[in-house]
Amino acid sequence: MRQEDDSAPPNVPPYVSQAPVAYGKPPPGWRRHMYDVIFEADTPAGRRFDIALVCAILLSILVVVLDSVPRLHRDHADLLNAFEWGFTALFTVEYVARLVCVQRPWRYAGGFYGVIDLLAVLPSYFSLLMPGTELLLDIRILRLLRVFRIFKLTLYIEEYTRLGEALAASRRKILVFLSVVLMAILILGTVMYVVEGPQNGYTSIPVAMYWATVTMTTVGYGDITPHTNLGKAIASFMMLMGWGILAVPTGIVTAEMTLRRGDRRTGPARSALHCPACGSGGHDATARFCKDCGTVLPVHRAGAK
Repeated sequence: MRQEDDSAPPNVPPYVSQAPVAYGKPPPGWRRHMYDVIFEADTPAGRRFDIALVCAILLSILVVVLDSVPRLHRDHADLLNAFEWGFTALFTVEYVARLVCVQRPWRYAGGFYGVIDLLAVLPSYFSLLMPGTELLLDIRILRLLRVFRIFKLTLYIEEYTRLGEALAASRRKILVFLSVVLMAILILGTVMYVVEGPQNGYTSIPVAMYWATVTMTTVGYGDITPHTNLGKAIASFMMLMGWGILAVPTGIVTAEMTLRRGDRRTGPARSALHCPACGSGGHDATARFCKDCGTVLPVHRAGAK
Protein backbone atom coordinates (compact mmCIF):
# COMPACT_ATOMS: atom_id res chain seq x y z
CA MET A 1 0.00 0.00 0.00
CA ARG A 2 1.24 3.47 -0.87
CA GLN A 3 1.93 5.93 1.89
CA GLU A 4 -0.19 9.06 1.93
CA ASP A 5 2.52 11.48 3.01
CA ASP A 6 5.25 13.01 0.93
CA SER A 7 8.01 10.65 2.06
CA ALA A 8 9.12 7.78 -0.15
CA PRO A 9 8.02 4.32 0.99
CA PRO A 10 10.89 2.44 2.62
CA ASN A 11 10.49 -0.61 0.36
CA VAL A 12 10.79 1.38 -2.87
CA PRO A 13 14.24 1.39 -4.51
CA PRO A 14 15.92 4.82 -4.50
CA TYR A 15 16.02 5.00 -8.30
CA VAL A 16 12.22 4.82 -8.65
CA SER A 17 10.74 8.27 -9.11
CA GLN A 18 8.47 9.49 -6.32
CA ALA A 19 7.29 12.54 -8.28
CA PRO A 20 3.53 11.70 -8.09
CA VAL A 21 3.80 11.46 -4.30
CA ALA A 22 5.54 14.84 -4.17
CA TYR A 23 2.68 16.44 -6.09
CA GLY A 24 0.27 15.47 -3.32
CA LYS A 25 -2.47 12.86 -3.47
CA PRO A 26 -5.95 14.39 -3.06
CA PRO A 27 -8.54 13.14 -0.55
CA PRO A 28 -11.04 10.45 -1.63
CA GLY A 29 -13.46 11.62 -4.29
CA TRP A 30 -13.52 12.36 -7.99
CA ARG A 31 -10.10 14.04 -7.82
CA ARG A 32 -8.60 10.93 -6.20
CA HIS A 33 -10.13 8.76 -8.93
CA MET A 34 -8.71 11.08 -11.60
CA TYR A 35 -5.33 11.02 -9.84
CA ASP A 36 -5.28 7.22 -9.82
CA VAL A 37 -6.03 7.10 -13.55
CA ILE A 38 -3.54 9.78 -14.59
CA PHE A 39 -0.60 9.23 -12.24
CA GLU A 40 -0.86 5.61 -11.08
CA ALA A 41 0.51 3.29 -13.79
CA ASP A 42 0.08 0.17 -11.64
CA THR A 43 -3.72 0.21 -11.98
CA PRO A 44 -5.55 -1.19 -15.04
CA ALA A 45 -7.17 2.18 -15.79
CA GLY A 46 -3.90 4.03 -15.29
CA ARG A 47 -2.04 1.64 -17.57
CA ARG A 48 -4.66 2.01 -20.31
CA PHE A 49 -4.55 5.79 -19.94
CA ASP A 50 -0.78 5.93 -20.25
CA ILE A 51 -0.69 3.59 -23.25
CA ALA A 52 -3.39 5.67 -24.98
CA LEU A 53 -1.42 8.83 -24.18
CA VAL A 54 1.77 7.41 -25.67
CA CYS A 55 -0.12 6.40 -28.82
CA ALA A 56 -1.53 9.93 -29.08
CA ILE A 57 1.96 11.41 -28.69
CA LEU A 58 3.35 9.16 -31.43
CA LEU A 59 0.48 10.01 -33.76
CA SER A 60 0.91 13.73 -33.10
CA ILE A 61 4.61 13.46 -33.94
CA LEU A 62 3.70 11.58 -37.12
CA VAL A 63 1.30 14.38 -38.10
CA VAL A 64 4.00 17.01 -37.59
CA VAL A 65 6.50 14.99 -39.64
CA LEU A 66 4.03 14.41 -42.47
CA ASP A 67 3.04 18.06 -42.48
CA SER A 68 6.67 18.99 -43.17
CA VAL A 69 6.57 17.11 -46.51
CA PRO A 70 5.74 19.76 -49.16
CA ARG A 71 3.53 17.51 -51.30
CA LEU A 72 1.50 16.21 -48.35
CA HIS A 73 1.17 19.70 -46.91
CA ARG A 74 -0.09 20.98 -50.24
CA ASP A 75 -2.61 18.17 -50.82
CA HIS A 76 -3.79 17.49 -47.24
CA ALA A 77 -3.12 20.71 -45.34
CA ASP A 78 -6.67 20.99 -43.97
CA LEU A 79 -6.77 17.38 -42.75
CA LEU A 80 -3.33 17.55 -41.11
CA ASN A 81 -4.20 20.88 -39.51
CA ALA A 82 -7.43 19.41 -38.10
CA PHE A 83 -5.53 16.45 -36.65
CA GLU A 84 -2.94 18.75 -35.12
CA TRP A 85 -5.51 20.95 -33.40
CA GLY A 86 -7.32 17.84 -32.20
CA PHE A 87 -4.15 16.59 -30.56
CA THR A 88 -3.49 20.05 -29.14
CA ALA A 89 -6.94 20.13 -27.56
CA LEU A 90 -6.41 16.62 -26.16
CA PHE A 91 -3.05 17.49 -24.59
CA THR A 92 -4.45 20.74 -23.24
CA VAL A 93 -7.27 18.89 -21.46
CA GLU A 94 -4.77 16.35 -20.13
CA TYR A 95 -2.47 19.11 -18.80
CA VAL A 96 -5.34 20.88 -17.05
CA ALA A 97 -6.56 17.56 -15.61
CA ARG A 98 -3.12 16.90 -14.14
CA LEU A 99 -3.12 20.30 -12.47
CA VAL A 100 -6.64 19.80 -11.10
CA CYS A 101 -6.14 16.36 -9.56
CA VAL A 102 -3.02 17.08 -7.49
CA GLN A 103 -2.74 18.88 -4.18
CA ARG A 104 0.27 20.95 -5.29
CA PRO A 105 -0.37 21.99 -8.90
CA TRP A 106 2.43 24.56 -8.94
CA ARG A 107 4.96 21.90 -7.95
CA TYR A 108 3.82 19.79 -10.88
CA ALA A 109 3.77 22.76 -13.27
CA GLY A 110 7.32 23.67 -12.31
CA GLY A 111 8.63 20.09 -12.54
CA PHE A 112 10.25 18.44 -15.53
CA TYR A 113 7.16 16.68 -16.86
CA GLY A 114 4.97 19.69 -16.14
CA VAL A 115 7.20 21.92 -18.26
CA ILE A 116 7.29 19.33 -21.06
CA ASP A 117 3.50 19.00 -20.95
CA LEU A 118 3.15 22.77 -21.24
CA LEU A 119 5.64 22.98 -24.10
CA ALA A 120 3.68 20.28 -25.91
CA VAL A 121 0.68 22.60 -26.35
CA LEU A 122 2.15 26.11 -26.38
CA PRO A 123 3.66 25.96 -29.92
CA SER A 124 0.23 25.40 -31.46
CA TYR A 125 -1.17 28.49 -29.75
CA PHE A 126 1.98 30.48 -30.52
CA SER A 127 1.60 29.55 -34.19
CA LEU A 128 -1.57 31.67 -34.33
CA LEU A 129 0.53 34.72 -33.49
CA MET A 130 3.92 33.68 -34.92
CA PRO A 131 3.62 31.37 -37.97
CA GLY A 132 6.37 28.77 -38.12
CA THR A 133 6.64 27.88 -34.45
CA GLU A 134 4.40 24.85 -34.98
CA LEU A 135 7.56 22.94 -35.97
CA LEU A 136 8.55 23.05 -32.28
CA LEU A 137 5.84 20.48 -31.61
CA ASP A 138 8.48 17.76 -32.01
CA ILE A 139 9.35 18.47 -28.36
CA ARG A 140 6.44 16.18 -27.50
CA ILE A 141 8.76 13.25 -28.10
CA LEU A 142 10.30 14.02 -24.69
CA ARG A 143 7.06 12.98 -23.06
CA LEU A 144 7.71 9.42 -24.22
CA LEU A 145 10.01 9.17 -21.21
CA ARG A 146 6.88 8.01 -19.41
CA VAL A 147 7.24 4.69 -21.21
CA PHE A 148 9.67 3.69 -18.43
CA ARG A 149 6.92 4.19 -15.84
CA ILE A 150 4.26 2.42 -17.94
CA PHE A 151 6.06 -0.83 -18.53
CA LYS A 152 7.84 -0.89 -15.18
CA LEU A 153 11.29 -0.99 -16.73
CA THR A 154 12.92 -0.37 -13.38
CA LEU A 155 16.18 -1.86 -14.59
CA TYR A 156 16.48 0.78 -17.31
CA ILE A 157 15.48 3.53 -14.90
CA GLU A 158 18.20 2.39 -12.51
CA GLU A 159 20.80 2.41 -15.29
CA TYR A 160 19.61 5.82 -16.48
CA THR A 161 19.94 7.19 -12.96
CA ARG A 162 23.34 5.60 -12.52
CA LEU A 163 24.54 7.11 -15.80
CA GLY A 164 23.31 10.54 -14.71
CA GLU A 165 25.12 10.21 -11.40
CA ALA A 166 28.31 9.14 -13.17
CA LEU A 167 28.13 12.09 -15.57
CA ALA A 168 27.54 14.50 -12.69
CA ALA A 169 30.47 13.07 -10.73
CA SER A 170 32.70 13.24 -13.83
CA ARG A 171 31.80 16.79 -14.82
CA ARG A 172 35.02 18.36 -13.55
CA LYS A 173 37.23 15.81 -15.26
CA ILE A 174 35.25 16.10 -18.47
CA LEU A 175 35.43 19.92 -18.38
CA VAL A 176 39.20 19.76 -17.91
CA PHE A 177 39.44 17.28 -20.77
CA LEU A 178 37.31 19.48 -23.05
CA SER A 179 39.42 22.52 -22.23
CA VAL A 180 42.55 20.61 -23.29
CA VAL A 181 40.82 19.56 -26.51
CA LEU A 182 39.77 23.14 -27.24
CA MET A 183 43.34 24.34 -26.70
CA ALA A 184 44.60 21.66 -29.09
CA ILE A 185 42.01 22.67 -31.68
CA LEU A 186 42.99 26.33 -31.35
CA ILE A 187 46.72 25.64 -31.63
CA LEU A 188 46.51 23.13 -34.48
CA GLY A 189 43.90 25.19 -36.30
CA THR A 190 46.18 28.22 -36.13
CA VAL A 191 49.11 26.14 -37.37
CA MET A 192 47.05 24.89 -40.33
CA TYR A 193 46.00 28.45 -41.13
CA VAL A 194 49.67 29.42 -41.30
CA VAL A 195 50.74 26.31 -43.23
CA GLU A 196 47.90 26.06 -45.76
CA GLY A 197 46.69 29.65 -46.01
CA PRO A 198 43.60 31.14 -47.67
CA GLN A 199 44.59 29.80 -51.09
CA ASN A 200 43.80 26.26 -49.88
CA GLY A 201 40.51 27.10 -48.20
CA TYR A 202 41.78 28.04 -44.73
CA THR A 203 40.55 31.61 -44.99
CA SER A 204 40.65 32.41 -41.28
CA ILE A 205 41.55 30.91 -37.92
CA PRO A 206 37.88 30.10 -37.08
CA VAL A 207 37.58 28.21 -40.39
CA ALA A 208 40.80 26.35 -39.60
CA MET A 209 39.45 25.54 -36.11
CA TYR A 210 36.28 24.15 -37.71
CA TRP A 211 38.48 21.91 -39.89
CA ALA A 212 40.51 20.88 -36.82
CA THR A 213 37.31 19.96 -34.93
CA VAL A 214 35.99 17.88 -37.82
CA THR A 215 39.35 16.17 -38.29
CA MET A 216 40.00 15.49 -34.60
CA THR A 217 36.57 13.93 -34.15
CA THR A 218 37.32 11.68 -37.17
CA VAL A 219 34.21 12.93 -39.00
CA GLY A 220 36.03 14.29 -42.05
CA TYR A 221 33.45 16.10 -44.17
CA GLY A 222 36.02 16.80 -46.87
CA ASP A 223 34.82 20.33 -47.62
CA ILE A 224 38.26 21.62 -46.58
CA THR A 225 41.38 19.51 -47.13
CA PRO A 226 45.11 20.19 -46.79
CA HIS A 227 47.15 20.38 -50.00
CA THR A 228 50.71 20.70 -48.73
CA ASN A 229 52.76 17.79 -47.47
CA LEU A 230 53.21 19.41 -44.07
CA GLY A 231 49.48 20.04 -43.82
CA LYS A 232 48.73 16.41 -44.66
CA ALA A 233 51.18 15.26 -41.99
CA ILE A 234 49.49 17.47 -39.39
CA ALA A 235 46.10 16.17 -40.47
CA SER A 236 47.28 12.56 -40.14
CA PHE A 237 48.56 13.27 -36.63
CA MET A 238 45.21 14.83 -35.66
CA MET A 239 43.27 11.86 -37.02
CA LEU A 240 45.32 9.43 -34.97
CA MET A 241 45.00 11.64 -31.90
CA GLY A 242 41.25 11.77 -32.42
CA TRP A 243 40.88 8.06 -31.67
CA GLY A 244 42.36 8.54 -28.24
CA ILE A 245 40.35 11.69 -27.63
CA LEU A 246 37.07 9.89 -28.29
CA ALA A 247 38.02 7.16 -25.82
CA VAL A 248 38.92 9.43 -22.89
CA PRO A 249 35.39 10.63 -21.89
CA THR A 250 34.09 7.07 -22.20
CA GLY A 251 36.78 5.86 -19.82
CA ILE A 252 36.05 8.61 -17.30
CA VAL A 253 32.31 7.92 -17.20
CA THR A 254 32.79 4.14 -17.22
CA ALA A 255 35.16 4.37 -14.26
CA GLU A 256 32.61 6.42 -12.31
CA MET A 257 29.84 3.95 -13.13
CA THR A 258 32.02 1.04 -12.00
CA LEU A 259 32.86 2.88 -8.79
CA ARG A 260 29.21 3.60 -8.05
CA ARG A 261 28.23 0.04 -8.80
CA GLY A 262 30.83 -1.05 -6.25
CA ASP A 263 29.45 1.49 -3.77
CA ARG A 264 25.99 -0.05 -4.04
CA ARG A 265 27.34 -3.56 -3.56
CA THR A 266 29.51 -2.78 -0.54
CA GLY A 267 26.78 -0.73 1.16
CA PRO A 268 27.88 0.75 4.51
CA ALA A 269 31.54 0.11 3.74
CA ARG A 270 31.46 3.13 1.42
CA SER A 271 30.84 6.76 2.26
CA ALA A 272 28.77 9.23 0.24
CA LEU A 273 31.20 11.99 1.19
CA HIS A 274 32.88 13.87 -1.64
CA CYS A 275 36.27 15.52 -1.38
CA PRO A 276 35.94 19.32 -1.01
CA ALA A 277 39.06 19.87 -3.11
CA CYS A 278 38.68 17.62 -6.16
CA GLY A 279 35.07 16.39 -5.79
CA SER A 280 36.07 12.73 -5.85
CA GLY A 281 33.62 10.28 -4.23
CA GLY A 282 33.46 6.61 -3.31
CA HIS A 283 35.70 6.80 -0.23
CA ASP A 284 35.75 4.11 2.42
CA ALA A 285 33.58 4.87 5.42
CA THR A 286 36.70 5.08 7.64
CA ALA A 287 38.82 7.07 5.17
CA ARG A 288 40.54 10.15 6.59
CA PHE A 289 42.08 11.45 3.37
CA CYS A 290 40.90 11.73 -0.23
CA LYS A 291 42.03 8.75 -2.30
CA ASP A 292 42.82 11.00 -5.29
CA CYS A 293 44.37 14.22 -3.95
CA GLY A 294 45.10 13.47 -0.28
CA THR A 295 42.97 16.28 1.17
CA VAL A 296 41.65 15.72 4.70
CA LEU A 297 38.00 14.74 4.47
CA PRO A 298 35.58 17.02 6.38
CA VAL A 299 34.13 14.22 8.45
CA HIS A 300 37.55 13.65 10.06
CA ARG A 301 38.80 17.23 10.07
CA ALA A 302 37.31 18.11 13.47
CA GLY A 303 38.81 15.08 15.18
CA ALA A 304 42.09 14.92 13.31
CA LYS A 305 45.18 14.86 15.46
